[in-house]
Amino acid sequence: MAVSIDQIKELREATGVSMMDCKKALEEVDGDCDKAVDVLRKKGIAKAKDRAEKTTANGVVVIKSEDGKSAMVELQCETDFVAKGDDFINVVETLADKLLKGEIKSEDRDLPEVKDAVLKLGENIKIGSMKVVEGKTLGDYVHSNKKIGVVVSLSGGSPELARDIAMHVAATNPDVISPEEVSQELVDREKEIWTDQLKKEGKPEEIIEKIMMGKENKFRGENALLKQSFVKDPDKTIENLLSEASATVEEFERFAI
Repeated sequence: MAVSIDQIKELREATGVSMMDCKKALEEVDGDCDKAVDVLRKKGIAKAKDRAEKTTANGVVVIKSEDGKSAMVELQCETDFVAKGDDFINVVETLADKLLKGEIKSEDRDLPEVKDAVLKLGENIKIGSMKVVEGKTLGDYVHSNKKIGVVVSLSGGSPELARDIAMHVAATNPDVISPEEVSQELVDREKEIWTDQLKKEGKPEEIIEKIMMGKENKFRGENALLKQSFVKDPDKTIENLLSEASATVEEFERFAI
């Protein structure tokens, strides 16, 4: 069968073999890239692809909570097919249990469970992030696709409120808790863009300064959890919600794949 130039380029990038050899190998196996790699390897002109170089763009997030402590684990893999499998899910669950019990640490990466999973499932599998969050009132939320997980720690309030805010954080992805915490470096970078835009619009200098103040306040508010409109009740901000419950946010952690 005829093979496309894109197929040939893909095989060349994967093997480093000449375009002509790639073309011949692909034609021999009806365009199947993986089989073509095997053909080239058998001829001794291509090495086995290093599994560790494979992109891990899929995976799941698991959260385990108990006695004022939540353990979060993000485990990455190559394909959504593997991510949805029981074997993969069991590995993440095991890691989260061990992290919660203190049997492993957040910074650990070279773990036997992960090595075994690589051999068993035939994909590059690695830990993206692990974190333990502790607090008086904790709430956690994992999205239905298991690709986003959030833990919120409150002072005061209730676990139900903490979970509602965790669901909100999953949806809106705020950078910080309060507007004052937004990085000045980030604000300055945005100011450069705003200034350039306003000058191109012909705004005078004295007006630009006033507009910039408003833009900065809006930007800080949009990126701060407290000033965001609550996703379940847009008439209230998270700040309003917390005030009604006499609660404050101590910490939030969001993992996403």
